[in-house]
This record gives sequence, C-alpha cells and structure tokens, in this order.
Amino acid sequence: MREEMAQREEAELHRSHLKPRSPKGWGLLLALWYLAFYKPIITESHLRRKNIEFIFIRFSAWQYAGCDKLWAGLVTTLCDSIRHHFGALPLSVYHVMGTRPRFASGFSQKEWVLKKDACLKLWGMLFVLGAGLSILLVALLMPGIKDHHALKVVGSAITSLSGSSLVLGALSVLKNLLVSEKQKIERLTNSRRFASQLGFMDKVRSEVEVLVDFLSFMEIFERRRLRVVLEITSLDICYPEKVAGVLNAMNTLLSNANTPFIFILAVDPSIIIPCLEQTGCMKGLADNGYLYLNRTVTLPFSIPEMGSRSRLRCLEAAIQTREDLMYRIITSNVERRRAKCRGAPAVPSRREVDAEAVRCIHEAFRCLHDGADPLARYLPTNGTHVRRIVNTIPITLRLLLHRAGTPGTPSPRAAAAWVVLADQWPCRLSWALQCLEDAWQSQPAPDFGSRSLWSIFQENVGELSALRQPLHNVLSLDGDPELFQTFLARDFPFTAREAHAFLGVTVNLDHSIRHKMGLLRSLDCLQKAAATPVSRSAQCPH
Repeated sequence: MREEMAQREEAELHRSHLKPRSPKGWGLLLALWYLAFYKPIITESHLRRKNIEFIFIRFSAWQYAGCDKLWAGLVTTLCDSIRHHFGALPLSVYHVMGTRPRFASGFSQKEWVLKKDACLKLWGMLFVLGAGLSILLVALLMPGIKDHHALKVVGSAITSLSGSSLVLGALSVLKNLLVSEKQKIERLTNSRRFASQLGFMDKVRSEVEVLVDFLSFMEIFERRRLRVVLEITSLDICYPEKVAGVLNAMNTLLSNANTPFIFILAVDPSIIIPCLEQTGCMKGLADNGYLYLNRTVTLPFSIPEMGSRSRLRCLEAAIQTREDLMYRIITSNVERRRAKCRGAPAVPSRREVDAEAVRCIHEAFRCLHDGADPLARYLPTNGTHVRRIVNTIPITLRLLLHRAGTPGTPSPRAAAAWVVLADQWPCRLSWALQCLEDAWQSQPAPDFGSRSLWSIFQENVGELSALRQPLHNVLSLDGDPELFQTFLARDFPFTAREAHAFLGVTVNLDHSIRHKMGLLRSLDCLQKAAATPVSRSAQCPH
C-alpha cells in the first residue's frame, strides 16, 4: 500500500503539477486560515485525483478485552489516531468553525469559497469592539467628559459584549483542544448510566461524523485522497460477545457509502465463526457464522500456504530476535581471551559451559535453516509456532547438556527435530509416549529400547481411533498425519530409548494430554474386562 501511495503521488504530480500540502509548519497556519474563513468545495478536478495517502492504525483487540464495550475501544483508537496524525489544533478549530464540504454547482473548479457570514460577523464584532474601546478611552482620557459616568458604562458594556463573543469562541477551541474525542467517549462509557443511555450511540456516531467531515476537508486542503486503514488483530483471543461487538462497530462505521475507512480484519475464521454462532447476532441467518462473515467482509483474502523459502525467512527473523545467544557467546570469547592474557589456568567455567550450550543451539538452528536438510520441510507455516520452536530449542538443549553425564546424549539436530515433532503433532506424540510408558512399566523385552517409536504407534493406532471422540479437541491440534508418518518412519526414526531420554526434557508438550490418555486407556481396559465372560471354574476355583 505504501508503494502504491508513492507511485500515485508521482503520477499525480506529473499530471497536475500541483504539490500536495501538509498541515505542518507554515502549512498549519494556512490550514487554520482556511478552516476559519473558507468553505471547502468538492469539484470535478478533486474527484479525478488519483493520489492517495493511507493513515495506518493498529488496533489490538486484546488490549481492550477488559472493557465493557470493546467496540468503544475501537472508536476511541480511531479518534485518537486521527487527532495525533493531523494535530489537535486543526481538529479543535474544525469543531468550532469548520464547515462540511459540499459539491460544486455546475462546472465550477473553485475549491474554496469565502465564508461571507463569518467574515461579516468577525468584522462586525471587531468594529463594535473598536467603537466600545474608543468610547471608553474618550470617557477616561478627555478632560471635559471624565465626569460623565453614563458614557463610561456604555463603553464598558459595548466592549464587554463584543469581546465576550471572541472570548467564547476562543474558549470553545481551547475546550476541544484539552478534551479530545477519545476522552469524551471514555467519559460516556465510564458513566454509571452507561447501560441506560439511549442516545449513547447517537453521540458516538456524531463524533465519528465530525471526523469524517474533517477528513473530507483535509482531502481538499492536502490535494489528495485520504483513507484510514484500521488493522484489527488479536480478535480471535477475545470472548465471543466482544468479537460480535467489534464486527457490529465495523458495520456501523462502514454504513455510510462515502466513508473513508478501510478495515483489515486479521483473524482465524475457524475461531471467529464459532464465537459468532454463540452470540445472539446470528438471528435470521440460520445460525451460520460463515454467512455472517461473508456479508461483512467485502474482500476475502486467505493467506496462501507458506513456501519453503518464506518459511526459512520467517525462521531467520525469529532467530534474530534471540540476541541473548549472540551476546553470551561474544562475552564468553572476551572473557576467555582476558583470562589467557593474565595467564590464568584453563579451568572450565560456567561461561565456557554456557558457550558450549550456545554452540549446540547454533548448530540446531543451522539444521533448521538448511534447505537441504529434511528437517526444514517440517517447519510450520504459522509464525507463532515458528517462534515457539525457536524459543523452545535453547531450553531443551540446555536441559540435555545438564544431563550430559548420561550415556547416549542426543545430538542438537535430533533435539531440534524432537521439538518440531512435539509442536506439530502433540496428540499423536503423546499417545506414542503413553503407550511406550505403559509397555515399559510392564517389564518389556531386553531389546525393547531399540524398537522404533513409529512401530509402537502403529501397534496402538486402532485404540487411538476408538478414543477419537473424547480426544477430538486434542486431535485437532495435530498437523498432517501423512507428514507425521514420514517424519517418524523415514526421516527421523526415533527409538524407544531416545524417546525415553527426550521425555524428561520435553517442555513444549502438554503432559496433561498424556495423563488424560492414560486415564482413558485404563477405563477402556476396565470396560473390556467387565464385558469379557468369566467361566464358573475361574469364578470359583475350589
């Protein structure tokens, strides 16, 4: 959008040879002059302008999730951002003296028309003020008229009345300068009578209409189109009624055909639609959240699945946020050189152990970032999951190095693969680990540790299929089942012994899933035992 904005600006400058104006510096004085004494006119030349400026506003719904009305937070963010972009003074003057733009009559190309009534009022007040001051000065300074108290009273009254009108106008501007639209709406929402205020929405709508008219005024002043782009995020982690409130606020703001707002709704439909179906806003739409969303969103854009190159870029960006790793390894190198210069004995210190951990972490990240390594194929396409993997690998490797005294410590590449496995298929991995634990407790064969984890999962997959109803929500967390098979059967054939070694350091796997599976397996065994017929001789061996 920024590139499009720059291209349109250059093309419009080449076409009309008119540079856009800005309400900054000397432009602010010019904007205040037009606000006070001119009416904006929407002409044909203005409508043909193609240059545009996008005003980007980010709205995180989670920041306002605790409010009674989340949509009020959306409106206050909109008002506050526009006020901050253009400045408080132009918007305050527009509240008092501004005029709504109107369309030109005929083929007139004049974009500004003088406010004759405002000029006459101003000149009239100045004339009356000057006359009152003259009478007062004459009554005070002329020697022969000093004793005429009536003349003093008349001069004072005229001066006070004419000056009070100017002072009232200045006070109105000052009031709007000190009390923003955001504070007005927050004051209404904080009122005890908020729930019973029937005209609350009308007041909010009137504030938004003033903003829309102000943006239309600034379009003509700046000689370009203005569009306010609101990016709404984190809506899928709010309560259902909050979600419906924000969507209703969007529809309210977009109800006008000429509204200058563009909403970018960045959400996960699989979470938003059940939230909408739980609220009462679906009446008349057959409780279909997809139908409601289709009527609200005018340009759907489902982000395509990430390619391998994009996944590696996302991984690189996530790794670069871990500046602590680079800082520690540089610090350890400096300390080692300093100790060597002093002639100190080379005793392994905590810093050296930490440097070894950082080396292993870098090796694991190198395997993830290597496009030729099979591990890169299994990187998730979700940026949140990539960051979770990047944050979990250092902890897992440090725990493994802490237990380095045990034989058969896994390599950094194997540890990174295990973290990816636990992140992408938590349900299937938990089931395989639970079956492994149950088999280990029942005194398995001596060569049980060399068996592959995939073979253990295959032996018990039928039982997992039978329990898919109580484990439905957990199973929905898993990724592609075919990739799970390829991961364990071909690319990373972890053995039971390796899985047992990793189990103690697996921090990104919810162990309550495994405990729930163990309970379900126990109950299933009890039900099967109760359903199995027992012979009379077995009941009474005597």
